[in-house]
Amino acid sequence: MDFKRKFSKKYSPEARDIFLTVPNMISLLRIISIPIIAGLVSHHHMIEALIVLAISAISDGVDGILARLLNQVSKVGQILDPIADRLLILCSVLALGIAGIIPWWMIIIVGLRDLMMGIEVLWLAQHDYGPLPVNFVGKAGTAMLMISITALIFCDIWVNPLVDLLHLAALAAGIWGIGLYWLAGYIYLRQGISLIRSDGSYGMRTTDGEAA
Repeated sequence: MDFKRKFSKKYSPEARDIFLTVPNMISLLRIISIPIIAGLVSHHHMIEALIVLAISAISDGVDGILARLLNQVSKVGQILDPIADRLLILCSVLALGIAGIIPWWMIIIVGLRDLMMGIEVLWLAQHDYGPLPVNFVGKAGTAMLMISITALIFCDIWVNPLVDLLHLAALAAGIWGIGLYWLAGYIYLRQGISLIRSDGSYGMRTTDGEAA
């Protein structure tokens, strides 16, 4: 009870302008692990890839817990987390394509979606907006893609009829995940356009008021 009271007083939900924090270091290490995972997958070292992927997944939860426990919620951390998720998905999908496990059209579709989101982030930054908050569809799409990627890596370790069925199920989950990924991108795009339009409307009203 005392710990909960102490924790609630110490923790501030507002993101601060701090950089060198334990959660941010963990997020950076997670980003560094992404090319290692991609390299292992592309060379069919799947057991090692699953181990590094598991460590990366655990660190994803740990950095959020530590950010609250140590009162180190930062604006940089809020940017690093979604960047790490997108890089992990993009690089893993690319590695699976290089390994011949998934078709290349899946890589192109995922890459185009991330390119669109990157352009939107830069566009919003020009109007002093940070990254948009993650919505449920985006979380669901990311989760389904990560389940698909993990299952596809796992299926490459063995060859038997049951694993072949799991491989097909993982591909189906990946297709659904890509669909949700794009739906989330569409929602983010509409939100971004609405923000920019509202800024424009506000500017027009201000100008009219001054002119009057």
